[in-house]
Order: sequence, then structure tokens, then C-alpha cells
Amino acid sequence: MVSFLSVRSLCMTAVMTAFICIMTVVPRIPIPLGYAHLGDAAIFLAVLYTGRREGALAASIGSALADFLGGFPIWIVPTLIIKYIMAEIVWNASGRQGQGTLLSARTFIGFCLSALWMVFSYTAAGAVLYGGIEAGLTSTPGLLLEGVVNILAAFAAVGLLSKTGLRRL
Repeated sequence: MVSFLSVRSLCMTAVMTAFICIMTVVPRIPIPLGYAHLGDAAIFLAVLYTGRREGALAASIGSALADFLGGFPIWIVPTLIIKYIMAEIVWNASGRQGQGTLLSARTFIGFCLSALWMVFSYTAAGAVLYGGIEAGLTSTPGLLLEGVVNILAAFAAVGLLSKTGLRRL
């Protein structure tokens, strides 16, 4: 097992943080209260290929950095929490504790549960930040669509990467 403070671990976390940030900022589609992106697919891949701690840290920091760079600083704190928990959900639900295959029903279920958490938590955060459940609910349809697109993109990427023989880094 690789120590969390190893050079390799720090470098992998930094690379995945940058990858998540780029995938969150660059393909940006406006929705009420924010934007849709492919950052969650990058989070799913980070967790599966780098591990629990590295993936969770990269998810929260990369996504929060994207909020800062993208002009949504009010979302930084909720994003840090939401994305960290998303990564934990993928890790636990997909059975990535050292067994199982990457391309499995458990992995798909992990992605789905993580996306549902994202929709629920961003809707709730929007309600708090903008002063009412109506405000939070305006983003729900866009978040649902974003979740579905990210699940499909990540599952397709896992399928392609599994053909290369790539395993946990």
C-alpha cells in the first residue's frame, strides 16, 4: 500500500485535482444557479484509478478551485463538502476496497448514488444560499441531466480504459 504522504501519492492527487478542475471549467453549460460540466465523470475516474484519499481530495479541491476560477466563490465551501462525499460514495458503493472489477454493476450503482447525492445536496445548498427551496429547485432538472451525462461519460471511459489494461495507479 502506498503511503498518503509519498511523492507518488501527492503527484497523483495534484494531477487529478487539475484534471477535475479542467473538466469542470472547460465544458461549461449554463443552468439555473450555476453550470453543468463533466467534472463529476473526472471525479469518478479519480476515485477508481487513484484511490479513496487521493480521489476524495482531488474531487473536493479541484471542484472548489473550478468554482473559484469560474466566478462562483459562494459555492466553494458547499462544493468542498459535496464533492468529498461524492468520492466517498463512489469508493464505498463500487466495492473498490481492493476487489472487484472496475466495469461492474457495483461501479455503476456507485456512480448513480454519488450523482443522486450531488443533485440533492446542491439543491439544498442552493435553497440555503439563495433563500428558499424554490431557488434551490430551479437547478434540479439541470443537475439531474448533468448527473446522467457524467455517469454515462465515466462508465464509457472506464470501459475504454479497461481495454488498455490500466488498473489502479
